[in-house]
Amino acid sequence: MVARRLIGVGLLLALLIPLAVAQSPDAPVASQPALGDSDRPASWKLVPSNLLSDQKRIWLYPRRLAHPRSWIAPAAILGTAVLLVAEADSPAASYFRRTSEFRGFDRVFTGKATALGMIALPASLYVAGLARKDSKMKSTVLLAGEAVLDSELLTIAAKDIDRRLYPASIPAPQGFTDTWFKTKGDWLRGSGSFPSGHTIAAFSIGTVIARRYGNHRWVPYAAYGAAALVGFSRLPLMSHYVSDVFMGSALGYSIARFAVLR
Repeated sequence: MVARRLIGVGLLLALLIPLAVAQSPDAPVASQPALGDSDRPASWKLVPSNLLSDQKRIWLYPRRLAHPRSWIAPAAILGTAVLLVAEADSPAASYFRRTSEFRGFDRVFTGKATALGMIALPASLYVAGLARKDSKMKSTVLLAGEAVLDSELLTIAAKDIDRRLYPASIPAPQGFTDTWFKTKGDWLRGSGSFPSGHTIAAFSIGTVIARRYGNHRWVPYAAYGAAALVGFSRLPLMSHYVSDVFMGSALGYSIARFAVLR
């Protein structure tokens, strides 16, 4: 039973990872823009067309798999994710089920609080951009919003495929080894736990800000650190497994950097 579940998630990951590392089909990795650069225009009017373009790049990425170099990053992420599913998810979930060490942390970093934080940060940056007439700051917020929408569309599709049980939904005497293809829920929101929606959104926002303002050395540390904190917060809340959080971070980073910032 466990082996069959691992094979199933391995096949799912084999589909998802290439879609996430959505580099331009006609540009090699070495020609990616320099840190902080982006030749992509951003405005409210362009959001719909940008999203359509992004989704095309993401879902048509398998065309690049004919090139051997295209397998390197997906294979590394796939191997890590499968290893986490097999070796880390159950022990970590069992630990967070038993421990009371994170009760104070959980009261602060609730799912609602982190979601509101991910809305408040871009909103405050956009207001600051308007006040300062800073076009780069405003476009950064729009690009971050596009990255979140792109990532969440993929997340919904993945959750509806894997239908993985959330740790909190499993009764205490039961283990966490047989969790895949079990849930039934609203397909518009995604009915499974894999990957973490909070984490993918946090890393989508964090990557755009870190890449656009990488000339300030502290910005990438702050952006990725905050995103990692959001991802970790999903574990003691029993909202996600370690592999859910890992895949959310990988997908959020890849989509923001290669599909949105290009």
